[in-house]
Amino acid sequence: MRTAQRIPFAMSPRSSVGIEWELALVDADSGDLRQVAQTVLDTVRTGGEEHPHIRQELLLNTVEVVTSPCKTVRAAGDDLCRSIEELRAVTDPLRVELMCAGTHPFAQWARQQVTDKERYATLIDRTQWWGRQMLIYGVHVHVGIEDRDKALPIMRALLTYFGHLQSMSASSPFWGGSETGYASNRALMFQQLPTAGLPFQFREWHEFEHYVDDMLHTGVIDDLTEVRWDVRPSPRFGTLEVRICDGIPTLAELLSLSAFTHCLVEYFSRELDAGRELPTIPPWFAQENKWRAARYGMDAILILDDKGEEDLIVDDTHRLLDVLEPVADDLGCAEELDGVRTLIEVGASYERQRAVARANDGALDAVVASLVAEMRAGHPLGGR
Repeated sequence: MRTAQRIPFAMSPRSSVGIEWELALVDADSGDLRQVAQTVLDTVRTGGEEHPHIRQELLLNTVEVVTSPCKTVRAAGDDLCRSIEELRAVTDPLRVELMCAGTHPFAQWARQQVTDKERYATLIDRTQWWGRQMLIYGVHVHVGIEDRDKALPIMRALLTYFGHLQSMSASSPFWGGSETGYASNRALMFQQLPTAGLPFQFREWHEFEHYVDDMLHTGVIDDLTEVRWDVRPSPRFGTLEVRICDGIPTLAELLSLSAFTHCLVEYFSRELDAGRELPTIPPWFAQENKWRAARYGMDAILILDDKGEEDLIVDDTHRLLDVLEPVADDLGCAEELDGVRTLIEVGASYERQRAVARANDGALDAVVASLVAEMRAGHPLGGR
């Protein structure tokens, strides 16, 4: 066996938080996607340099807004709001709206243009049909880990709540103009890419290093960032990166699910500090939960533990929120975490989208209009 190259884990303040939010650029009149990302990015440049918080993505219909490392979820939200304000100063005159959901309800993948960048061209060349279909949007939440040896145990523990995050964020019931029958069609599409999907449940850091070395040696990846797991260590930032969520339509929901993630990581970190063993779930249960959450969303019955105990996601989430409340108080995100209860009450985005479609005889341009309106409002409009 080769000696794997060591992967250093950067120093990061414990439970610092950062958010990455992928946004679709849609035409204000037709609701279809607009291929104007490069125009937008060129306009928001600062001093000739790329904007530090507004970034390029795979497709020219997408931009990503990212925060600095923050102490609280609320501070991260303020960071995002500043970037959104700068974006709208450019997009409004273009008659372009910002929208976020796991997928665009009716846009056609074959009409989308790929950003002119070597890494994206290489991805499409390798992945072909599946790569060209990645007309999807997501949210990534980074949480700082102060000790590398905590990263993998907390990652494994997060898989016990994978289905909760996926169900509550599910926002991709439509694809290419059709109802898919899934709450999150994005979740099952994205895992078609090489190295995407559920992570391997390594117990020791050296196992992760050997995995990465093998992937590099065999040409599966060219660098560590191409390990596209739904939850992954991010060694260069010293964080765990939680990439489970579909695109989230409103700032209020985004901050609530980010707070939920933030609190879970800190809760597990405290459990490790206390010498307690973290929960785990067998890979076959984790895989089943991912499918159930993608298919049934908030109606899913999830497998809770390695004994195969099951419960409705809504009931288990309410219990978990009670456990996380003291952590939220300490992290300064009690209000944001409580927003998860509101999300459950009004319904996840996929439920609201379906309600709009029903009320408009299946017209999906009405669904886009509702998503655009929610993005501007910053909170859900209507309910299931």
